Amino acid sequence: MELTIIIDYLIISIIASMAVNYLLRNLAKEREFLIDLPDRSRKFHKRPTPLVGGLSIFIALILSGKLYIDLNSLNGYLPDFTYQLIIASIPLLLVFLIDDIMGLKPWFRLLTQILITIYMIFATDIYLISLGDLFGLGIINLGILSIPITVFCVVGVMNAFNMIDGINGLCAGCAMLSLLFIGFYSGFIYDSMLILLIGSMIGFLIFNLRFFGKKRGVFLGDSGSNLIGFWVAWIAIYCSQNQLYQVNPITMIWFVAIPLLDCIGLMFSRVKRRISISSPGRDHIHHRLMAKFSSEGTLGIILVLSTLTGLIGIHANNSYPSWVSTLLFVMYASTYYLINTFYTKTMVKSK
Repeated sequence: MELTIIIDYLIISIIASMAVNYLLRNLAKEREFLIDLPDRSRKFHKRPTPLVGGLSIFIALILSGKLYIDLNSLNGYLPDFTYQLIIASIPLLLVFLIDDIMGLKPWFRLLTQILITIYMIFATDIYLISLGDLFGLGIINLGILSIPITVFCVVGVMNAFNMIDGINGLCAGCAMLSLLFIGFYSGFIYDSMLILLIGSMIGFLIFNLRFFGKKRGVFLGDSGSNLIGFWVAWIAIYCSQNQLYQVNPITMIWFVAIPLLDCIGLMFSRVKRRISISSPGRDHIHHRLMAKFSSEGTLGIILVLSTLTGLIGIHANNSYPSWVSTLLFVMYASTYYLINTFYTKTMVKSK
């Protein structure tokens, strides 16, 4: 697919997403259904906001995907990976829409993530077979550990994107950058419908960032953040394990680094403080930055950091063996946590 055609489909999917977001947010408002109410403890919005972003992105993807298939005479030629990813997304979306409406137990949310991931593995026969030469000792083939490690990684990425969904544009913005890096660097974007997903997310972001006014906002909800994390995880796995795309698995970690590091750091911090990992809190990277910056400034800082991190990953993949990229990532992660710890202590002292 040529770049000009990619841009054309990007525009089509953006328009479709804007239309669906507009219709569903109005419907949610009229029916007073799937509405997120503000509170003073951890939510920063000031007015009730529809939680239809995830559903809107999915519907827009289906609509623009159908148009893409018809215009290219591809009926009956949809790749199995894409088809199964869409099929698996339906129950995932429905379960987490219920979570948005009434709240589900953490164990049930986790079980849903695991079961749908297992479905994808057996439906597509795609999973993490190799981690590449992570430590300079040769290729690490996972063998019998392939499926459990794949489940662990997918569920981990899903929760990382869900946890970082704390301010407007952050979860979708980080996911969109991850998909752009994965798509263009691997070449997957040229022979797939990935651009339609990216366009659908842009259409959502236009409403989420309130370009049409503060009263016309839309949120992802847990349904949207989990769905996006699911897509990012599986596209990264597919491209890193497919011989058509020469991307090392460690490079994919660079592309999702910020949500992942935030999630891991938060988990260790809460375990150390004997706080439930699944409990809400104000200990994410965006909460710390918002102590000194506006929500817009915080969003900009994290997206720039995510972009620079992705570029470092590309440079490492192009210039060094995989084990060097692994070493650089460990150094990067250590620096991230040291700065985060110092910043947190500075905030505590200033209070």
